[in-house]
Amino acid sequence: MNKHFKDAWYYFRRSGSHLRRGVQAELDTGERKFRTWTGREQESEPEPTRREKVRKNLRNAEQTAKQRSQKVKRRSREAKRRSRDAVKDARKRIGMS
Repeated sequence: MNKHFKDAWYYFRRSGSHLRRGVQAELDTGERKFRTWTGREQESEPEPTRREKVRKNLRNAEQTAKQRSQKVKRRSREAKRRSRDAVKDARKRIGMS
């Protein structure tokens, strides 16, 4: 029975945190609208949090890895084409084709 109470408390806290985030998001949009109407817009963007910096770095690393893999794929295709051409050329020279 104690397990059921622990589960209930877990879901109760989880729903509370979801509620808090939802209310915060709603208030943020309302605050922005109010500030634009009154002409009191915030001048600068807040400094990115550590989490946002890490996400940005991960996105950059992902893009870099993707570009490198595409470059390697392109080089391997070119090498394959060159080797095929070399084999064709060698066969012509020795008269196999």
